[in-house]
Amino acid sequence: MEVEPDDETFERPSVNIDLPEILQKGKLTVLAENSSTSYFIYKGKKMGFEYEILKLFAEEMGVELEIKVVQNLDSLISMLNRGEGDLIACNYTVTRERNKVISFSTPFLQSQQVLVQRKPQGWEKMKEAEWKALMLNNPVQLAKKNIQVWQNSSYYERLVHLQEEIGDTIYFEGLQGNIGGEELIEMVSDGIIDYTITEDNVAKVNEQFFDNLYTGLELSVEQKLAFGLRKSSHLLKVKLDEWLNGFMQKSTYKYIKKKYFESPKFSQGARKDYTSLNGKSISQFDNAFKAAGEKCGWDWRLLASISYQESKFNPTALSFGGAYGMMQFMPNTGPHYGVYPDSPPEVQIMGGAKKLMADEKFWTDVTDELERKKFAMASYNAGRGHIKDAQRLAKKHGLNPYIWDDNVEKMLLNLSKQEYYQDEVVRHGMMRSKVTYHYVKAVMKRYLEWAAVY
Repeated sequence: MEVEPDDETFERPSVNIDLPEILQKGKLTVLAENSSTSYFIYKGKKMGFEYEILKLFAEEMGVELEIKVVQNLDSLISMLNRGEGDLIACNYTVTRERNKVISFSTPFLQSQQVLVQRKPQGWEKMKEAEWKALMLNNPVQLAKKNIQVWQNSSYYERLVHLQEEIGDTIYFEGLQGNIGGEELIEMVSDGIIDYTITEDNVAKVNEQFFDNLYTGLELSVEQKLAFGLRKSSHLLKVKLDEWLNGFMQKSTYKYIKKKYFESPKFSQGARKDYTSLNGKSISQFDNAFKAAGEKCGWDWRLLASISYQESKFNPTALSFGGAYGMMQFMPNTGPHYGVYPDSPPEVQIMGGAKKLMADEKFWTDVTDELERKKFAMASYNAGRGHIKDAQRLAKKHGLNPYIWDDNVEKMLLNLSKQEYYQDEVVRHGMMRSKVTYHYVKAVMKRYLEWAAVY
């Protein structure tokens, strides 16, 4: 997120913390944004493009990486200069104004500002050229359009200049910092607002979660993204720049970049290869689902519905974050259940059933069996921590924390909103809650349909 410094952020460094002090305390503290590019938790795993880079840098230095999620991005530079963190990592654009008060590392990425807009109704049935012709494809078309952005972001400043460039009025509204940039993107997807602006690298990540968005209209030249440092952190800057210059030539950097900005939702192959749905069987793996269901106490048709939702029954599926196989195990979780990327389908299915059984046992306070399985499925998709956060929010807001439908699921949806994910009872931050919300509904709907037929 590109936030312009206000008067407060022109405060000069008031601490003398540089590389020797960081090595001595054994910890590198990073001021991060809770977002897809900076830092977030996905299926229980800490992730983020910048997080993964800095984790490797911290390992190189032999220190622990501490992430401090910043609630108000307007205070980033002030917090840095007070010594509350050693680096800023929040998709930070190098600007002339910021260079007056902080230093920047070697840039690790370049991006452009793009317009976030919603595809037209019925786009799924159109050819790509047809629905693209209905989108805004030239900045001139922004005249008389309503756009919401953060008041203190450079997006706002860009709209001021763009209005002069096109010679017409753009109706843009500057919002306060209690709404995150990615929350605005979701609001466009949901039809709450018409347009917002983000960087193209952020757009690429979000398009993996919201397939009804189009971000092809570029609104700026390419800008450099880098980590922010105190002006007094000379030795840390030298160390970080030297490491980054070498790291960006390695395949590891290219892999991380591809994972976040180039990977598809998942590579699932042709549906016909893996599904039957012929009135006699659900898939060619029905016997494996039945065996796993009998061993783990889950209806085999429910297991099949989960697998279909995860991968369309594809044993070689690969998704965002590196989740693999029919049951979409994360690399750090699969081995605990004996499942690896090259495991046969029967092993993948049994491992998924065991994981679901473990997730179900976690929710001992949910006494109704069907409700407990919904909690387990949500945990399987998003990680137990996020679901526990939603349960705590439900209790705080007077809803039943042991019922999923219309109770915990309501608070789950709110975990993509800054007002809620910054609540004191929330411990795992922002999540793509709409994905998990629809996941449970889709799995249950399909299960009930299949249970009536198979």
